[in-house]
Amino acid sequence: MTREIDYGNLMHRAMRGLIRSVLEDIAARGLPGAHHFFITFDTGHPDAALADWLAERYPGEMTVVLQHWYDNLDVGEDGFAVTLNFGDSPEPLYIPYDAIKTFVDPSVEFGLRFESTTEDDEDEDEEPAEAINTDHARDSDEDGNKPEAEIVSLDSFRK
Repeated sequence: MTREIDYGNLMHRAMRGLIRSVLEDIAARGLPGAHHFFITFDTGHPDAALADWLAERYPGEMTVVLQHWYDNLDVGEDGFAVTLNFGDSPEPLYIPYDAIKTFVDPSVEFGLRFESTTEDDEDEDEEPAEAINTDHARDSDEDGNKPEAEIVSLDSFRK
């Protein structure tokens, strides 16, 4: 019997835990400085809750912004609830963490992208979640080529 470590799903859970921690801090203390979030989520997720007109307008995914005005931010174990303003119409939303596709804070060039929205997906070809670098100039050289990965040996640091 072979057993493998499922790094992809472990990474997804850790990154969703990071999002939860950030949102818990924001719920307790508010958004500091220029921080704000673009959160894209799967509107068809079975546990997502949003107004029918929003679900019809955004049948696959929707990006919400937590910045100037939001209310009733309630961070839970499996997701978070928040009321956002859509054209002067406050609407409550519930977004499960596993419905999140991207989480970006452009004020500090930080982001996460999830390649799959289900943690129970057993597809071995699934790409793990990856960090998004919103500063694209750092992602390529002058000719637009992506740099090769560099392997760094830590042997010289061992005692």
